[in-house]
Amino acid sequence: MKKLLGIILSGVLAASMLAGCGGSSAPASSAAPAAPAPAPASSAAASSEAPAAPAETFEQIKLRVAYMPNMGSASLLVTARDKGFFEKMGITVDLVEFQGGPAEISAMASGDIEIAQIGHGAHALCAEGEAVIFEIDCTSLADSVMGNKEKGVNSIADLKGKKVATTAGTSAEIILNLALASEGLTQDDLEIVEMDANGMVSAMISGNIDACATWSPGTMTIANAMGDKVITLATNNDYLDQATFPSSMITTKKYADENRDILVRFTRALQMAMDYRAPNINEIAELVAKQCMVDEQTMLDCVGEGNWLTGQFVASAIKEGTVKNYYENQQKVFIDSGRLTEAVDVNSYVLFDIMEEAAEANAKAA
Repeated sequence: MKKLLGIILSGVLAASMLAGCGGSSAPASSAAPAAPAPAPASSAAASSEAPAAPAETFEQIKLRVAYMPNMGSASLLVTARDKGFFEKMGITVDLVEFQGGPAEISAMASGDIEIAQIGHGAHALCAEGEAVIFEIDCTSLADSVMGNKEKGVNSIADLKGKKVATTAGTSAEIILNLALASEGLTQDDLEIVEMDANGMVSAMISGNIDACATWSPGTMTIANAMGDKVITLATNNDYLDQATFPSSMITTKKYADENRDILVRFTRALQMAMDYRAPNINEIAELVAKQCMVDEQTMLDCVGEGNWLTGQFVASAIKEGTVKNYYENQQKVFIDSGRLTEAVDVNSYVLFDIMEEAAEANAKAA
């Protein structure tokens, strides 16, 4: 009995010593389970965060892409290239300069380039089946009809019988047609001279033509060189109640059918670039000036000549049908001007699904 009592007393003493070491005198049966030792700060933070998504990887590809040397055409492509958005999508871009959309489409048809950026006027060729649109870029305010006051051109009505330069199939020609229609005139009432954008600049400044329908930065060069001798007769802003003038990225139907994944990746880069371009347009103008080898101030003067859409806007505008409305309204301008003879379903030449898929992939990766 004494031996048993001694064992019990020894146990009680041991238990009390262990309780003292733990900093608590509470009976073992009522104590909460001991908490695990705290992890180092870095480990604790890591354990509270969701695992990082694996970085996207892509097969590298090089594309030849056409642009025209102005803010409306070059700004998005230059942003996507110089700010690393193409690189992020595994794309290297070789930018090739052209003077107009129709020439770009011809180059795509011959295989010289894969993708092009076009202004408003060349969209009629897309409606006619020569190319497909896979991304909207911006809406243009860059076109002008300009007259030489020393040649007696002070109004749209004064263009009758005058030598007027334009480039067929461009957005500037559309503005010219709308301006003429406002005075009951057509191109048949003028002496039309077919010229590219560079030719019009020199011809206006030298006085070899009386007026022209062209776009920036040529409009800025003409205005700066001629000063009070030149007058702007019409711009996109004069016809916003009649039409929207979208600029777009295009390719051939064959290329789109065979390279859907590449177009989605390309469009993802463009939509990311849109979100950078809009709030940083002056910085982008300086980059475009370097690309086009023109004076920086000339491009800075052109930053107000486009509605610089964002990727976020495009994502919602596709779902809401706003982007589709842009192209439907644009087609109406072509029909009203006689450029197209009948309406075409825009779904046959505008790949809205590419735009939407790109927007969804970017949102998922964000």
